[in-house]
Amino acid sequence: MLDDTLLDDPAALRRADHDRALLALAGSGARVRTALRLAEAAGLDRLRPDGRPRAVLVAGHGSALTAGEMLVALAGTASLVVPLPPTDAAPVPRTDRATAPAVFTAGLAWQLPGWAGPLDLLVISSAAGGERGLVALAEQAYARGCAIVVTAPGGSPLAEAALQVRALPLPFVSSADTSDAPADDDGERGRGGEPDLPAEDPAALWAHLAPLLALTQKLGVTPLPYDALAVTADLLDATAVRCRPDAAAYTNPAKSLAARLAGTVPLIWAEGPVAGAAAGRFAAQLAERAGRPALAGPLPQALTAHRGMFTGQLGAGADPDDFFRDRVEEPDPLHLQVLLLRQTAEEAPAGAGSADPGFGGAPGEEDAGPAEVPADDARPRSFGVTRAHRLAAAHDVRLTEYASRRAEPLHALVELVALTDFAAVYLGLAAQS
Repeated sequence: MLDDTLLDDPAALRRADHDRALLALAGSGARVRTALRLAEAAGLDRLRPDGRPRAVLVAGHGSALTAGEMLVALAGTASLVVPLPPTDAAPVPRTDRATAPAVFTAGLAWQLPGWAGPLDLLVISSAAGGERGLVALAEQAYARGCAIVVTAPGGSPLAEAALQVRALPLPFVSSADTSDAPADDDGERGRGGEPDLPAEDPAALWAHLAPLLALTQKLGVTPLPYDALAVTADLLDATAVRCRPDAAAYTNPAKSLAARLAGTVPLIWAEGPVAGAAAGRFAAQLAERAGRPALAGPLPQALTAHRGMFTGQLGAGADPDDFFRDRVEEPDPLHLQVLLLRQTAEEAPAGAGSADPGFGGAPGEEDAGPAEVPADDARPRSFGVTRAHRLAAAHDVRLTEYASRRAEPLHALVELVALTDFAAVYLGLAAQS
C-alpha cells in the first residue's frame, strides 16, 4: 500500500530514506564531474590510441554491467561492445569468525571469450574492487594480450592488480567522495536482512558510466560531441532539482510517476535501443529499491511477448469495481500499467543554439525533462507504438508514455534514467512506510 502523504512530507522522506538514496541521486552530477576530472588526472587525457579496438568487453556486475549495456545502445552497430556478466560464484571464507560474512559478489567469477585477444579492449569496473574473479579476469586478459582498463577504488585488490597487468587504472568515485553526509551504519550493508547481499548505491551507475564513456569517446567507439559528458552532469543536476524531496507531487515528475505505478504490475516498454536501456534499468531499480516486479521489453517484441498478460487476471478480467468485493478486508487488486519510454528527437527551430531547451543542449530554465505524452498527441508514431496503444485500449489497461526530446542519444538516456531512478526510490520509500 502506498502512503501518498509521505511523498509531500520532505522531513518524513528523509527519515524513511535510511541509506540516503535520494541524496546519492542528487549528487549524481557531481560524481560525473569528479569521475571525469580524476580520469583525466589518471592519464586518460594523455591517451593516444592508434585506432579503434576490434571489440570492447565490459566486465562487472550490478550497475557496472548496466553501464556496459548502455554503451551497447550508444555505440550502435559501428562498434562491437560485449558486456561480460559473471558466469559462476564460489564461497569466500571468512578471515575471522568475529567479522561479518563476505559479500556474495566477492566470490563471483568471469570468463573471457575464446576469441578475445590483442585486438580487443577489456574494461573492468567495480565499486568495491574486492572481487577475486575480476582480478583473475584481468590476469587472463593480460595473458591473451588484451588492452586493459580498470575502474576501481584506489588501494583495492583490483586496483593493485591493474598495475601488475599494465592496465590503465581509473579511480571509482563513491558517494563519500562528493558528499559530506555521514554514512548510515544500518543502510547499505544490512538492508533487507541479507548482509552478504547489500543494496547497491543507486547513483553508482554514473561513477561507472562516466569514465567508460570518456574512454570510448577518446577511442572513437561512441560518436559523442566534445561537450556531451559535461552536459550529462548538467542534466543530472537539473533532474535532481525537479525531483527534489521538497517539490510537491503535482510538480515533481518522479513522485507523480511513483504514484501512478503504485498498486500495479508495470510493463515497461521501450522504442529504440536508448529507451530500451533505460527500461531495463528502471525494471532493475523497481525490484531493488521498491521491491516491485516489472517486465521490460523493446517494441515490437514486447507486444507478442506480453500479449497474454492482457487477457489474464491482471488485465481487464479482474474488475476493480466489483460490487460484491469487501473493500475493507480485501486489498485492491493488482492491474497492469504500461509505461512506454521513447526518444522523440525533434529538429531545433531556426536560430536555436546548442543550449536551446529540449533540443540536445544544456538544460535551461524552461527545460522540463522527459514529458508525459498525451494520449491524443497528433505527432507521427511508429506502427509499433500505435499498436501498443491499441492493445492497451482494447483491454482497458492504462498506458503512460514518457518521451525525451533530446536529439543526442546520451542525453535522452540520461534524462530517462535519472527520472525513473528517482521514481523507483520514491515508490520504495512510500510503500515501505
